[in-house]
Amino acid sequence: MDSGLYVVATPIGNFGDMSQRAVEVLKNADLIAVEDTRHSQRLLQFFSIDTPVMAYHDHSDERALHRIGSCLSDGGSVALVSDAGTPLISDPGYRLVRHVQDRGFAVRPVPGACAAIAALSVSGVPTDRFLFEGFLPARDGARLNRLNALASEPVTLIFYEAPHRIDASLQSMIKAFGETREAVLAREITKLFETIKRGSLAELSQFVSDDSNQQRGEIVVIVAGKPKGEQELDADVSALLLRLSQELPAKRAAAVVADCTGLRKKQLYDYLLAMKQDRGG
Repeated sequence: MDSGLYVVATPIGNFGDMSQRAVEVLKNADLIAVEDTRHSQRLLQFFSIDTPVMAYHDHSDERALHRIGSCLSDGGSVALVSDAGTPLISDPGYRLVRHVQDRGFAVRPVPGACAAIAALSVSGVPTDRFLFEGFLPARDGARLNRLNALASEPVTLIFYEAPHRIDASLQSMIKAFGETREAVLAREITKLFETIKRGSLAELSQFVSDDSNQQRGEIVVIVAGKPKGEQELDADVSALLLRLSQELPAKRAAAVVADCTGLRKKQLYDYLLAMKQDRGG
């Protein structure tokens, strides 16, 4: 096997999802860097992999980097794995990748399972554009602030969440996005108690609240983007629309701005009416 750092995806629950190439890379590497040696041991034993293992995580010091660098300098190969799924997706590792690249060594991906992409593929919400946010802040205030900043995003949003916080997070999402926003709860993907549930945020919150089993395991929450008809307008467009409405009937002002911007006339008209109502006009 060629020298270099191999970023190896591993199953997120079902060992049958392990690729043959991933097994071969882990067997033939000179060293495997794992997030948690105890957690990865079961996977390595299942596939009869006896390659030397070392821990590499967010708190690893320079000695870990030096050991990996020495292996590569000697012409060896190192495989990097996380606890599950694709390394570096809400997992440690980018510092190691940069360290290896900056020293002129090759970094090669060995693709496979990723919980975010697996959940998105079965969500039933738009997949052409999406934003991966990873884990939200643990504290209520910080979490709500993050969600409020995302409330107007038109693209699908993907979150990871800890089981003991899923109930609180769904409540925060209702506050930020509204209870009718469509969302998906994807829990324990590829495992025995896999759950894929689509509905409004209010429905999902009730579903989780009514069944404590839904507050266990590995969880992905997918939230649909803000509907097009509800999107905020650019500040300049909003100002132009309001100014024209002072000289023209609302429908005519909306039509003129629609011709200039390519936006839908109904969207502009509805926005103008809402804006005037908010201003008491």
